[in-house]
Amino acid sequence: QVQLVESGGGLVQTGGSLRLSCAASGRAFSTYAMGWFRQAPGKEREFVAAIRGNGGTTYATSVKGRFTVSRDNAKNTVYLQMNSLKPEDTAVYSCAADMTYNLNANANAYNYWGQGTQVTVSS
Repeated sequence: QVQLVESGGGLVQTGGSLRLSCAASGRAFSTYAMGWFRQAPGKEREFVAAIRGNGGTTYATSVKGRFTVSRDNAKNTVYLQMNSLKPEDTAVYSCAADMTYNLNANANAYNYWGQGTQVTVSS
């Protein structure tokens, strides 16, 4: 069993930055991949970024060059640094754990989810 808790969301102006954190507890953190997803009101959940235990990453096209996913295995924490934020980035952001160690953009591949944190970007 893995428990995930996100933090760091909030309200920011267009062009601003936020850093989200996701703290994990339970099984060996470095052995599994972590993903970030987001869901805006009235929209489907969408993939944002993912990172393997060894640091390999992948990003959605919409955030590439603006967002950076990283992890600190010693602290059992994954981060999402979000820069140059736009109003269309407004959503609830959730982290998820994929026990298969793969980089997956498909939410169905993830076994455990956090409760989510709200990010609002004002224009």
